[in-house]
Amino acid sequence: MLKGLGGLGDMGKMMKAAQEMQGKMAELQEELGRTVVLGESGAGLVKARATAKGELTGLDIDPSIFNGDDKEMVEDLILAAIKDAQAKAQEKTQDEMRKLTEGMGLPADMKLPF
Repeated sequence: MLKGLGGLGDMGKMMKAAQEMQGKMAELQEELGRTVVLGESGAGLVKARATAKGELTGLDIDPSIFNGDDKEMVEDLILAAIKDAQAKAQEKTQDEMRKLTEGMGLPADMKLPF
């Protein structure tokens, strides 16, 4: 198509590849927003649900932990479950990004978006 124009043909390929990557990144962001991860603490007494983008969507607390004397423990369990869900969300996101970059022939440790 752009033969005879030197490196401009390669530039066209690069632009097309960049557009494809942008589309795949948008799809991945949407998928991560729909993907749910579950964080737990206290051997499952407190569970936190979040999207893979890290948005907290719900908590499930076993009623057996509600005792006025254990307020601080309950707060710690809730915080631990939320942190666990956020860590799993970040791990899922990094895993999906790694798959995307490898699928496009880019180095696995390449940070996207640029």
